Amino acid sequence: MTPLSPLSPQGVPRSVNVQEAKTHLSALLARVAAGERIVLARNGKPCAQLVPLDPAPRRQLGFLQGSVDEAFFEPLSDDELERWGA
Repeated sequence: MTPLSPLSPQGVPRSVNVQEAKTHLSALLARVAAGERIVLARNGKPCAQLVPLDPAPRRQLGFLQGSVDEAFFEPLSDDELERWGA
């Protein structure tokens, strides 16, 4: 198999020999990043699999309930500033 050949029609990953994987690692990693699974073989026997990592979940802002009233934006009094050490 050449590193640029597609998956089989059944969607099963084809194996790539280790020597070929060394030669074409960048291309194989690009395919894995696109969602493909690559089986690495040594002497024709599968020995490892390159699989895409699960993407980190995106953080969602605004998930807490509540609101801030206008008093939040008013300047602090001198007494409050002194308590904060400012």
